[in-house]
Amino acid sequence: MPPSAPALPSGRRIFRRTLFFTLVLLTTFAAMAMIASAFFQNGLTPSEIVLLVLYTLLILWVSTSFWTAVSGFLVLLFGGDKYSIGRLPSRAADAVPDNSPPRTALVMPIYNEDPTRVFAGLRAIYQSLLETARGGEFDLFILSDTRDPDTWVQEEVNWYRMCCDFDAHGRIFYRNREKNVSRKSGNLEDFCKRWGGRYRYMLVLDADSLMGGSALTKMVDLMEAHPRVALIQSPPLPVNHKSLFARILQFGSSLYSDIFTAGSSWWLMGDSNYWGHNAIIRLKPFVQHCGLPKLPGREPFGGEILSHDFVEAALLRKAGWEVWLGYEIRESYEEVPPTLIDYAKRDRRWCQGNLQHMKLIGARGFSALSRLHMVMGIMSYVSSPLWLLFLVFTGFEAYVQSRTVPVYFFGDNFYPVWPESYAVEMTTVLLTTLAMLFAPKILSLFLLFLKPRRVKAFGGYIRASLSVFLETVFSMLTAPVLMLYQSKFVLAILLRKSVGWPPQNRGDHRLSLREATAAHGGQTLVGLVAGWVSYTYIPSFFWWFTPVLAGLVLAIPVSIVSSSTHLGKAMRRLGFFLTPEETNAPRVIQLLHENLARAEEESERNPAGEQASIMNPGVCALHLALLPQRPVRKRQRHELKALLYRLIEDGPEHLSPHEKRTLISDPETLMRLHTLAWGKQEAGVSH
Repeated sequence: MPPSAPALPSGRRIFRRTLFFTLVLLTTFAAMAMIASAFFQNGLTPSEIVLLVLYTLLILWVSTSFWTAVSGFLVLLFGGDKYSIGRLPSRAADAVPDNSPPRTALVMPIYNEDPTRVFAGLRAIYQSLLETARGGEFDLFILSDTRDPDTWVQEEVNWYRMCCDFDAHGRIFYRNREKNVSRKSGNLEDFCKRWGGRYRYMLVLDADSLMGGSALTKMVDLMEAHPRVALIQSPPLPVNHKSLFARILQFGSSLYSDIFTAGSSWWLMGDSNYWGHNAIIRLKPFVQHCGLPKLPGREPFGGEILSHDFVEAALLRKAGWEVWLGYEIRESYEEVPPTLIDYAKRDRRWCQGNLQHMKLIGARGFSALSRLHMVMGIMSYVSSPLWLLFLVFTGFEAYVQSRTVPVYFFGDNFYPVWPESYAVEMTTVLLTTLAMLFAPKILSLFLLFLKPRRVKAFGGYIRASLSVFLETVFSMLTAPVLMLYQSKFVLAILLRKSVGWPPQNRGDHRLSLREATAAHGGQTLVGLVAGWVSYTYIPSFFWWFTPVLAGLVLAIPVSIVSSSTHLGKAMRRLGFFLTPEETNAPRVIQLLHENLARAEEESERNPAGEQASIMNPGVCALHLALLPQRPVRKRQRHELKALLYRLIEDGPEHLSPHEKRTLISDPETLMRLHTLAWGKQEAGVSH
């Protein structure tokens, strides 16, 4: 149980949530009333009943997001929330002292990531932390689940160089697991079991995470001041990519996210959520309460829990601990996928993890808000097929209406009975929905204009306004594409097709016409067919449908053009989609760029990568020292010899990555490999 420190005022929590949900429900009922009044005029048809149900679910989702943004807007407009975790008075004086070591472990789980980018980011984080003069309070752990043998060795070399450069042996640790059981959650569980008892806090980073030293120390200070808090989530902003797609996302997140995070913090308070990285966790309650079971059944709904973060936050809240979103914490960053296709691939993994929570919503002991977090995570993907169904049924209803022949005289009526139109009501519903979707952008821009210095960081009043307009157009073009992608993902998961958890493509790259056509050709065809059908049979509906059709028909060129780094850089030179992190980069981002530039120079001097090869005696000795000592059975020894003979006779290109990893995982075989490689090199020199 949490220590006996003062809890938050319950009256404040109840008031905020009652007000928030009242506004959400009133908005939903008002929108339902408008569309229902239109449908009831001529009697409800089956398709209208379906439309009413779909719209109710969708407007409930939209109004929740809208009122979160409005809440955040008001919080920021009036100077912040005095009940946020960053402004609450310290509750440490009245709590029972924590006798665990007051140290923090920075942990970064990685899986087949680019070692250059990973260690450039880790160096920047560590350098920034040392500049705060509080680096001695932190240790750094690189928790590798990497399976690729070449990447594994590169990670070890980069780790050792980092230890040497910072004289941090015994402060920076590296471990590669033999078996990546339970993916990321299993990786963290292994850390907690082996080293967790040495630390009071664990600050979880992702492979693309970047956090300044001031953010890290502030999060530790907040945890020290509030003993009832088990987890504080910082809101990471996307940075560092140069493609047009990524820069538009970076701009939108930098400008719009503040009102959403401030609004979420306002009504959730100590019942917030965990996003899996850039968060600090109190280790003792995490170890006690956050062991994850395997779900019954097979994947995608059964097996290991993929989106473990939501579940871990729910388990902490179930045990009585507080979970906060620290919306005022700055210098917390991540990276977004560089192209539309990569963004959709990441969504596919997240979609499976979120839909898996369907089995957990009804779990005993979870609070209502924990269940709501899971529902909202599910709805973030299920909303796409719901929108798709809503568009299909709207088109069908428009077709039925267009084929209905009006009857002006019937029965004994002498005067004609004019057919009732509900165009006004439906137009009002449409405009209301659009207003709630676009209001957060306008509110964010209004807040920006109140701070002239911040406006300059976004390029000035005119360029910031034009950037918002262009970002809105881009969002409208990509929304139908993502709607079809996510609908396909949800359907595939419902059909029990699992995708696993493959590594992401994080680097900038220009899409080819072949790649874009393969990814978006079907969507373009759907747009053309839907456009022809609607224009031929329901011309009045076609013009309302054009924003959706345009996004689908233009999917291929939009995807190719938005993947361009040249266009992204050109827009930056023109002052569009600027963010404060670009115009006045914080120290930790400057350090990242310096480290990446230094790594690129070293790569140019050593293009063949000999410094990270097993043939190098130093690299071989380092890898050998890090290998765990384990007995090898006679059968395994024969298998290793067979692999070694295949390598000698056929060459390394005929071995799979798994077979190569097997060879360099055994100390005896490793030394044989090194001796053979060294002997071959000497023979080549002598000749």
